[in-house]
Amino acid sequence: MAAAASRTSITNTSFYLQIFENSVKSRSLANAKTVHQHFIKNNLKYSSIVLDKLTRVYISFHQLELAHRVFDKIPYPERKNNVLLWNQLIRAYAWEGPFDHAITLYVEMMQSGATANKYTYPFVLKACSATGDVEFGKLIHDRVKSVFLGDDVYICTALVDFYVKCGLLGEAWKVFDKMPNRDVVAWNAMIAGSSLHGMYHKMIGLVQEMQEVGLRPNSSTIVAILPAIGEAKESMQGKAVHGFCLRRRFDGDVVVGTGLLDMYAKCECLENARRVFDTINVKNDVTWSAMIAACVACDSTIEALELFDHLMVKSGANISPVILATVLRACATLTDVKRGRWIHGYSIKLGFVSYIMVGNTLVSLYAKCGIIEDAIRFFNKMDAKDTVSFNSIISGCVQNGHAGVAFNMFHDMRSSGINPDMETMIGFFPACSHLAALQHGACGHTYSIVRGFTESTKVCNAIIDMYSKCGKIEMGRLVFDQMHKRDSISWNVMIFGYGIHGLGLEAVSLFEHMQTIGFYPDDVTFICLLSACSHSRLIADGKHWYAAMTCKFQINPRLEHYLCMVDILGRAGLLSEAYEFILRMPFEPDVRIWSSLLGACRIHKNIKLGEEISSKIQILGPESTGNFVLLSNIYSTAKRWEDAARTRVLQRDKGFKKSPGCSWVEINGIVHTFVGGDRSHPQWSLINRRLDELLAAMKNLGYDGDYSFVLQDVEEEEKEHILLYHSEKLAVALGDLSLSPEKPILVTKNLRVCVDCHTALKYMSTITKRAITVRDTIRFHHFKNGTCNCGDFW
Repeated sequence: MAAAASRTSITNTSFYLQIFENSVKSRSLANAKTVHQHFIKNNLKYSSIVLDKLTRVYISFHQLELAHRVFDKIPYPERKNNVLLWNQLIRAYAWEGPFDHAITLYVEMMQSGATANKYTYPFVLKACSATGDVEFGKLIHDRVKSVFLGDDVYICTALVDFYVKCGLLGEAWKVFDKMPNRDVVAWNAMIAGSSLHGMYHKMIGLVQEMQEVGLRPNSSTIVAILPAIGEAKESMQGKAVHGFCLRRRFDGDVVVGTGLLDMYAKCECLENARRVFDTINVKNDVTWSAMIAACVACDSTIEALELFDHLMVKSGANISPVILATVLRACATLTDVKRGRWIHGYSIKLGFVSYIMVGNTLVSLYAKCGIIEDAIRFFNKMDAKDTVSFNSIISGCVQNGHAGVAFNMFHDMRSSGINPDMETMIGFFPACSHLAALQHGACGHTYSIVRGFTESTKVCNAIIDMYSKCGKIEMGRLVFDQMHKRDSISWNVMIFGYGIHGLGLEAVSLFEHMQTIGFYPDDVTFICLLSACSHSRLIADGKHWYAAMTCKFQINPRLEHYLCMVDILGRAGLLSEAYEFILRMPFEPDVRIWSSLLGACRIHKNIKLGEEISSKIQILGPESTGNFVLLSNIYSTAKRWEDAARTRVLQRDKGFKKSPGCSWVEINGIVHTFVGGDRSHPQWSLINRRLDELLAAMKNLGYDGDYSFVLQDVEEEEKEHILLYHSEKLAVALGDLSLSPEKPILVTKNLRVCVDCHTALKYMSTITKRAITVRDTIRFHHFKNGTCNCGDFW
């Protein structure tokens, strides 16, 4: 009886094992599950052999949760001693995830008394690199040494790979240098690490050394080195590698081919990339994505969209989220919102819209196409957001003139636990610049120092611009002087900063210093320099450098250069010379050129020339209400009230409305916004009382309001109050109430400061005994002791 039962058991075990074997061969998970269900329903006892086989079956079908559950049912002695199965399950988690399960399973293995072997440790190290668990990886390293496996090539290679992927290149080198034997895989791990960290020359040296010891690079070596060659833009080296691939016939490998075309794309050799693409017989979605991305990167966006159309119609390759994200970038470059919306709908249809990569690109697309409302709406609907999501919406808001929204998005990012990265800060600082939010900008500067972002030239350029536009030009210069590396933008931003603060001599000095240390100015540098000369009335310097631009530096003047020169001549009262200069321009002057001269006519009270210029502007078509206001002010200055009124009527009849004045002031980290006549501020009663006090004091000093800026037909007393409630005056009153007496007031305005406010603010600086700075759309006005550094010309 016992013998018969034993035979039956053996027969049943063999039967089940055969079914499991057939399930694997036929790729039928359903059959394996059916047998498993049969065991459960009939409450049959599992043998360890059956449980072992069933665990392996589930692992082969990537059903790791089921595999783990079955594995746990293997009785103690057999499970403890089945090191091969422990390794298989740890390996599966290390490759497929969840990666931390591999580490947990290893700990459980050690606690059970099982003995890990040389195959166990590499799997655990792979999981540690995937989770970034450096500490546990180092414990494994110590364990390897304690069991005398420190010289095993398989384990050492895994250690090199672990340290490289965790950013510990020095530790990786220590392991690699001590290896008594290195195979191709070990060399590839170190080469891949050098490539990953951008160490191009070190990587090339390793490849050469590898060949000197008698080992030939394989396809994995090629795939590892191509990204670094592309990043270094070493196209000649890339072509040499391509030739090696052709000789060794690696080019038929789709992964190598994709790497080659990506390398050529990064080297901006699009034609070569396309040739490689065309020779790849079997293209996968990564290949198509790389080729489309290459076209986008090389400014051949039309070709990128044509490739996508071909992929949609004729190719058998799958459309992946990566491809859709790449095509959306092409649409953003072309501001092709129609196609972008179609791809948005297609992404929804394929179920890819929830992929964070696709979502981020959609936010960027709508922002770059100027549809910021759609960008914000889609961003708010995204289930998952990462750093790139917030970077896209913050930069998009800033670019579309919604700095306040960008500001709020930045704080939402911090609140959600996502740490700003370098790109975030590059988007955040312009928002601080726009709002003149100095306190927040300074905090961002400190954060950037702590995170090491100030090593980046781009970040420092943004910080300099932020300090310059927040009224702290001296802090901008301090950042500039401490930069490790400067580019042309660094110099331009600093020169421009000096210019808008009316520090023309400092701008010229910096420009001259720029040349002495070997930096070559570009056309933008001269725009910044000439603008600085204009704001500081450096007429001789402006004329000298304008002539040098073409003669010495061979830079052809653009419209902006001509505009600066007209402004320089106009400020100096050289109106006839400015007029002749305009007539000598090699192209027809536009409204901006004539408007600049019209502004000079207002300052210098040249009514005749002002009328002539105004008629030219009317023919061209005025771009804004500003030109009407200038001419009306010219007439008002000459007390030609009827002509001034007629100009205002013409302005109204042509549909030009004056944009409402808006001003910002930062008080203790909070940005307060005012529009003209605004009475909605919580402290309105205090602001109103302070304005009345300031008005009375100003009148005692001789102030008389300029009512030509009041367009409404109202009584004189009401005109006085309309002037008093201009937005910058409201902002200054709040600053005077809220800030300690020794602190200066910084106000930002969306329009130019009007003549009356400019006069009033000079009086206010005397009465309050504090520095008042107003940044308008043109420059900074620094009011102190009753004067402004602009010399009353802006």
